[in-house]
Amino acid sequence: MEHAENMAMGAANWLKRLWPLLLLAAVTTLVVAMGWHRYLTLEQLAANRESLRALMDDHYVLALTAFTALYAVTVALSIPGGVVLTVAAGFLFGWFLGGVLSVVGATIGATAVFLVARSALRDVLVEKAGPKLQRFADGFREDATSYLLFLRLIPVFPFWLVNLAPGLLGVSFWTYVLTTFVGIIPGTFAFALAGNGLDSVFDAQQASYESCLAKAGEGGHDSCQFGIDPGALLTTDVIVAVVALGVVALIPVVAKKLSRRTV
Repeated sequence: MEHAENMAMGAANWLKRLWPLLLLAAVTTLVVAMGWHRYLTLEQLAANRESLRALMDDHYVLALTAFTALYAVTVALSIPGGVVLTVAAGFLFGWFLGGVLSVVGATIGATAVFLVARSALRDVLVEKAGPKLQRFADGFREDATSYLLFLRLIPVFPFWLVNLAPGLLGVSFWTYVLTTFVGIIPGTFAFALAGNGLDSVFDAQQASYESCLAKAGEGGHDSCQFGIDPGALLTTDVIVAVVALGVVALIPVVAKKLSRRTV
């Protein structure tokens, strides 16, 4: 009887700890199962741009709030589409306001993942971690600002993983929030700026698509595609500049390690 009660209490404690993570997983599964994530494409933006602009004209403040909330939820659920949303923000709201909304939304969503990971999984990881993993966590926390800025500036790892790992490694809340907010600014504004001039890109792509349909005849819908790659909107100069900023973020870590070797 006592064993059964202990088992029930243990299960209740696990459920209490894991329910935020289970909720995120359930909502993500629902979104993917319903296919709602497929709307996060530039093709959908091109097809609905006039109706979206009309909605903005009629309900501007609501549109700002709804977009920021959508961005936060997308990031919190780790659904691909952040780049498309950032480009769309620049297209709909202008590069500056679109960039600000994207940074705020992404930071809110990433912070939600951080808090869930820290509350649900960190204690388990600490209990199971071996000495090597613990030393890595200690080293990461010691230079968390530099490491996180680097990871935010240069997407070496997926965005969702960089949202999750710091919570498991014991990075402080404000260090995480500030490095996330600052670190995503260059890339976010670069995509927002690219989105600011999408009208001409959409028009050219639409003309090319219609020309293809006219030449292909009845089978044109199968052979002709209206597609735009978000990554193609960034120039080489912008990419080089962002990478350079990421390298600069690691300078304090390298300098610290070199000074230790010389002592």
